[in-house]
Amino acid sequence: MSNSVKRSLIISMLASLLMSLSSAALAVGAEVQEIEPEKGPHRGRMLREDDFAIELAIFETGVPPEFRVWASQGGEALPPENVKVSVTLGRLGDGDDLINFKPQDDFLRGDMEIVEPHSFLVTLNASYGGKRYQWQYDNFEGRTRINADVADAMGITTGAAGSQVLVERLPLFGRLVADTNALTQLSARFEGVIKAIHVSLGQQVKAGTPLISIESNESLKSYVLRADIAGEIAALPVNVGEATSGRTLVSIVDRSRQVVLLKAFPDDRRRVALNNSVQLRNDTMDVIGEGEVQWISPLLNADQSADIRVSVDASNLALPAGSFIRGDVEVARYEVPLAVKRKALQSFRDFTVVYAKVGDQYEVRMLELGREAGEWVEVLGGLKPGTEYVTDNSFIIKADIEKSGASHDH
Repeated sequence: MSNSVKRSLIISMLASLLMSLSSAALAVGAEVQEIEPEKGPHRGRMLREDDFAIELAIFETGVPPEFRVWASQGGEALPPENVKVSVTLGRLGDGDDLINFKPQDDFLRGDMEIVEPHSFLVTLNASYGGKRYQWQYDNFEGRTRINADVADAMGITTGAAGSQVLVERLPLFGRLVADTNALTQLSARFEGVIKAIHVSLGQQVKAGTPLISIESNESLKSYVLRADIAGEIAALPVNVGEATSGRTLVSIVDRSRQVVLLKAFPDDRRRVALNNSVQLRNDTMDVIGEGEVQWISPLLNADQSADIRVSVDASNLALPAGSFIRGDVEVARYEVPLAVKRKALQSFRDFTVVYAKVGDQYEVRMLELGREAGEWVEVLGGLKPGTEYVTDNSFIIKADIEKSGASHDH
């Protein structure tokens, strides 16, 4: 069993253990009934002191999410202009949001959009009738805590979000073929009988190496057929005593002078340009070499594809001519100010997220995504540059948050 397989098994076992521990913690927690926060008539959270009450709700019908406040005393609604309110949202690793309120209709309206995630420590300050009030409560979602030693054991790794060069590659398919003059097929200059064979199949020869001795039918004199290029004996379909009979006696191929011939249909053909770099992959999709676009055929084949010739250092490919090849052709390269690794992405509610790490806590960051290229995805919003986020095994964080019963409650 390979080390990578062993590591994957260990991570899976540790993940299962963490999930079991989370389930056990939930079961213990279930024994202590948590009191559900009181809700007001606007589905907001009720905060009370003596006979004074505040209802704080996030309103997002037809507008970006915003806080609204309704105040009352002794069960009677208070004019909003008589009450002063401010709310501070303490966010994990992202500082505080201070929200002030102004009267509108029968409520107080916050002056700031409440951006995702709606996960914060809420501190509400109010004043009415010369008296000051303060409430504080947790409103966490998509957040969990994992000790550093446990995270290390589970293979959870992180990186800093920042600028990246994105490289777009177009996958094309074709074959490894012999380059011009890299394959030679030799026959007898003068017909006769084969008297000696001086090479064997698969042998490496140099230009001028003796290959076959032939006795001419006309002069009855022997002459030697010699290699005209350096390479490998690829075919030798003859035996001593046979007549040459106008056939190919020996084939030599220079395997270091092979090229990749890819095929591109019109839409793809228009994206390919000379000198584009190409990553070469074999039938198992492993990268086996690099090359460049050397030539693009101006003519179309019968299937409407165009031939794309890629120059390569074939001596490092260790593949025979005729092998199927996938060529990932670079068609665009650009730098973006912010990107994350594609493998870090997870789903949370209706969002695509990564998990930010602050100390030993992890929390969702809802992303607005842009272009994708290779292992990177451009981030247009939802994440601050420099944020430490989970790059490997982020599914463990997702599973732990789901086990904890993360909610979207205001």
